[in-house]
Amino acid sequence: MKVSLIQMNSINDKAANLAAARELIEKAVAEDKPDWICLPEVFDFMGGSRCDKFEAAEEIPGGPAYSLCQELAARHRVFVHAGSILEKGDGDGRIHNTTVVFDRDGREIARYRKIHMFDITTPDGVSYRESAAFAPGDFVATYECEGVTVGCAICYDLRFPDLFQALAEKGAEMIALPSAFTMQTGKDHWEVLCRARAIETETYFLAAAQTGSHIAGNEVRQTYGHSMVIDPWGHVVAKASDGIGTVTTRIDPQRVAKVRAQIPVAQHKVKIAR
Repeated sequence: MKVSLIQMNSINDKAANLAAARELIEKAVAEDKPDWICLPEVFDFMGGSRCDKFEAAEEIPGGPAYSLCQELAARHRVFVHAGSILEKGDGDGRIHNTTVVFDRDGREIARYRKIHMFDITTPDGVSYRESAAFAPGDFVATYECEGVTVGCAICYDLRFPDLFQALAEKGAEMIALPSAFTMQTGKDHWEVLCRARAIETETYFLAAAQTGSHIAGNEVRQTYGHSMVIDPWGHVVAKASDGIGTVTTRIDPQRVAKVRAQIPVAQHKVKIAR
């Protein structure tokens, strides 16, 4: 199965972001003819104020970001793992950070709301409080793609191994992680954490990232880029740099079975009493 990751530099301009996403998906289809495409986290709108985010959020199904990905999936007969979209909330005053997945006919086959909220302070003193605007999800999501079970996660979820063990227990052979890792954390933690999750779960791990700068409030913030595909042995088999573009490779589901036969960690797992 051929897979393509889209690396974007989304900003606080939804129309511009959707136009960029369309252009990059069309480029990947024309040049690489993938079976499956993944966009980065919040590809539709990044930065701005809390109010800006709420104005950009859309109803799912039916909003412009949702409709764009649905349209391109059906037109090009390709699976589209639509990174994440700002989704209107359920009434608690917050919105959701939501992945939606479409099959080759443009049918929605999965939806996942980011579970872990990015409430941290980076070494350079910049504070992030995702939970102020976003409500977390509570559901572990997988779906089928050409006979491969794909697990869903988003960005900061990467730091919580229990989620990925749950995805593996649900049969995931490939895990998609649309992200917008900060420059500060990305340069030290991004690759090592992605490789660790691939090794622990013995899955293909596909991480589509945001890159470049955006404005959040009165601050200019940087994202790390370096989208990558990692095999079940932990090898990085494809990797982008820090610019806008696409990265494409093939995955082999038999590789998952081979690695799991060699080191059957799922069979050896012992439940630890707490």
